[in-house]
Amino acid sequence: MQKIKFGTDGWRAIIAEDFTVENVNRVSVAVAKWLLQQPNLNPSIVIGYDCRFAGLRFMQEAAAVFHQFGIKTFTAPGPVSTPMVSMATRELQAGLGVVITASHNPPSYNGYKLKGHFGGPLLPHDIQAIEDLIDQPVSASCCESQVEMYGMQALYAQALESEFDLQAIRNSSFRFAYDPMFGAGQFVMRQVFGSSVLHFNSEWNPLFGGKAPEPILRNLMDFQQLIQSEKNIDSGLATDGDADRIGLFNKSGDFIDSHHIILLLIHYMVAYKGMSGKVVAAFSVSRKLEKLCAHYQLELHTTQIGFKHITGYFLTDDVLLGGEESGGIAIKGHIPERDGIWMGLVIWEFMAKSGKSLDDLIQEVYSIVGPFNYDRRDLHLTENQKQTAMQRCAAGLGSLGSWKVEGIETIDGFKFLLPNDAWLLVRASGTEPVLRLYGETDSALNTQALLDAAEKALIPSNE
Repeated sequence: MQKIKFGTDGWRAIIAEDFTVENVNRVSVAVAKWLLQQPNLNPSIVIGYDCRFAGLRFMQEAAAVFHQFGIKTFTAPGPVSTPMVSMATRELQAGLGVVITASHNPPSYNGYKLKGHFGGPLLPHDIQAIEDLIDQPVSASCCESQVEMYGMQALYAQALESEFDLQAIRNSSFRFAYDPMFGAGQFVMRQVFGSSVLHFNSEWNPLFGGKAPEPILRNLMDFQQLIQSEKNIDSGLATDGDADRIGLFNKSGDFIDSHHIILLLIHYMVAYKGMSGKVVAAFSVSRKLEKLCAHYQLELHTTQIGFKHITGYFLTDDVLLGGEESGGIAIKGHIPERDGIWMGLVIWEFMAKSGKSLDDLIQEVYSIVGPFNYDRRDLHLTENQKQTAMQRCAAGLGSLGSWKVEGIETIDGFKFLLPNDAWLLVRASGTEPVLRLYGETDSALNTQALLDAAEKALIPSNE
């Protein structure tokens, strides 16, 4: 039988190749067995699916397996976001949550995420234990009457109403736009905001407009063009396929990366709301975070990449914010889960209640840490090229273009520390045949020059 591996955020595979009904069955058998081995967990599961192709069918197969093992199962009547499943798992005190989603991967993929009873990603050692149990499928069947429907979207919408000043956002002089990238966030945002927010790509399309529903600039060019052509949109929010990652635009249509968003959230919560706590960030987050945390006297802890490495801190420590470069961010007062919509509404509320534009608020952050520019480049390589590049990193690089390497960190990949807070991270993707280059300098021109230099050093043109 095919070996199934969970990556940084669940198991993902191409539909009808490796992501099949039989393999979903196999994973669900392992999930059921593991849950029934946990004496302290309620033998019940919350399961949902997003807008991807055949999500309902895969969810039904998983639910049938859970029913076969005598596990009470709750589901939603339609597509839901990952944060909705996590929130419902905690609200219902279920033992586990399952989301049928491939998150930001291309339309040809689907996937299987696991959520803990606490309302966030299941911890790494538990995921490994489940992975070790994956073996043969079982014969299983289940009808709708054996699954309890639960209003996950209604629960989430109620939480938005109670935690945010939505009227301030709706009645603000600022105009806001939202792009769910054809994903699961569209339904609740239409419910909560109606016509007070401009909705874009807000329809159920499993092909996601032919692009991967990852909220990075190259996938959001149509949204950027809308903002630039409309000329009266003050901020555009985008979320990925299962709405746990965030992308953001300012009034000019400039893309605001996750590093800036993380800094903005901390600035708002500490300087404006008087909050405190530890900051936990993935290895790929800006070095400017160190400066902001020092300014506000916040403890900073760095983890491996993957939000499952951040989640545990929310369960044991007083954490103000946990975040990663890919747009996954969680904050104090919410579930210990990435949530693109929630983070976006914090920013919109910040704008609405302060009366300041996104650019004005970013300048407030720059006054503390200094300006910076970040970009990421994904190199699609052969396996040999990818491994050779990583070997070159391990051997050490004395310089990258005009930048002298001052130090190196290897928590997850190779992070080369450069003068004036600049840095370059090289990391092989755990779920795709891709080598990722992450770079940050003081300007867009210099960042591109740094990424060019890194690509030249790691992948020589004669290879």
